[in-house]
Amino acid sequence: MRSQPHVLGIVLAGGEGKRLFPLTMDRAKPAVPFGGAYRLIDFVLSNLVNAGYQRLCVLTQYKSHSLDRHISQTWRMSGFNGEYITPVPAQQRLGPRWYTGSADAIFQSLNLVYDEEPDYIVVFGADHVYRMDPEQMVEAHIASGAAATVAGIRVPRSEAFAFGCIDADESGRITQFLEKPKDPPGTPDDPEATFASMGNYVFTTSALVEAIRADSEDSDSDHDMGGDIIPGFVNRGEAFVYDFKDNEVPGATERDKGYWRDVGTLDAFYDAHMDLVSVHPVFNLYNRRWPIRGAAENLAPAKFVHGGLAQESVVGAGSIISAATVRNSVLSSNVIIEDGATVEGSVLMPGVRIGRGAVVRKAILDKNVVVGPGEILGVELERDREKYAISAGGVVAVGKGVRLG
Repeated sequence: MRSQPHVLGIVLAGGEGKRLFPLTMDRAKPAVPFGGAYRLIDFVLSNLVNAGYQRLCVLTQYKSHSLDRHISQTWRMSGFNGEYITPVPAQQRLGPRWYTGSADAIFQSLNLVYDEEPDYIVVFGADHVYRMDPEQMVEAHIASGAAATVAGIRVPRSEAFAFGCIDADESGRITQFLEKPKDPPGTPDDPEATFASMGNYVFTTSALVEAIRADSEDSDSDHDMGGDIIPGFVNRGEAFVYDFKDNEVPGATERDKGYWRDVGTLDAFYDAHMDLVSVHPVFNLYNRRWPIRGAAENLAPAKFVHGGLAQESVVGAGSIISAATVRNSVLSSNVIIEDGATVEGSVLMPGVRIGRGAVVRKAILDKNVVVGPGEILGVELERDREKYAISAGGVVAVGKGVRLG
C-alpha cells in the first residue's frame, strides 16, 4: 500500500481587493463575508481540510486583522497529529520590505517549507467560491511527473479574454500561459472552449523552491506566481494542466458540479450570491458530504413575526423579519428588518438594520449598516451615486457601519 505523500498547503491571502471597495475598505478580500455564514477564505480552507490536508499556512498582508482573527478562532486545529492552520503575516524576514508579489510572499516564507519538509506543495488562492477535492489534483500531478500543475476550468472561448489562459497539448503539457489574450486558445478536444487558470497550483517541492529562489534574484520579475513562476515552468516544459471537470466532489449535484466563481468585482460578488437563492441553487451550500465550514456563532434561530416573509432567500441565524418582505436576497446573521420594509435582490451582511417602511433593492450592505425608516436605496441610482459606490451592473454598495437617514 502506497503511503500518502507529505503535502503542505499554502494559501495566498494577501491581495488588497481594490475592485471590491468599499467591502475591502478595512479588511482583506479573503475576510469579506459571503453567503450569510462564511468568509471568502472558508471555501479554500474547507476544500483543503475536507481532502485531508491539515498543515496549512495562510500568507496575509493587507488589513489582515479580521482575517487573522477569523482563522485563529474558526480554524483552530487540535495539533495532536501535527495539524495546523495558521495565518502568516508579512514578517520582513529578509529585510525592511513587505511582500512584493505572491511569489515573493512564498520566498519570504520558505522557512515554513524547510521546517515541514513536504514532498509536494499546494498553492491555492483565497478568494474564489467553489468546491474542489485538491487530493485528486495532487494525484494527477504525481502521475504526470510534472514539476508544476495548474488547475484549469473550461470557459467559452469567446469569454476567455478576461482570464489567464492555458494552451496545452493532448498530453496535458502546457505550451503557453497567456494573460488575458485577445485570441484565446482552444482546448485539445474542444476548439470553442479555453482553459482559464483557477489560480490553484501543485508543485513538487524541490522544483518550486528552486524556481522561487531564482525568481528572487531576477530584478526584472514582478515576483508573481501566475505572471512569473508558472510561465517559467511552461518555458521549461515542466507544467501540466489539471482539468477541473475531472474533479469529482462527494455530494455534488449536476447543477453545481464544476462551479467556480472569481468574485473579484462587486458585480461578480453580487452574482455569486444570487446563485445561492433559487429553489435548486446553482451553488448548493447544503452539501453535507463536502461541507463549507464557517464561524459557528452562538445565536438563536432566524425569526419571522407579524407576517414577515422571505421568498427565495437565505436568512442567517439571529435574524428577525417583522411584518416585512424579503425576496431573492441573502441575509447574514443578526439582521433585523422592521415593519413594512421591502428588501429585494440584495446582500445584507451581519448586523444590518432596515427601518420601518424602507426599500432596499439590488444592493450590498456591509456589516452594521443602518437604513433608517422610510429610506429608499437602489431605486434612484443617480441619487445614490452621489453617496455610494455603484457597480457597472447597477449594484449599490454601502460600506461598513454607514447610517442612511
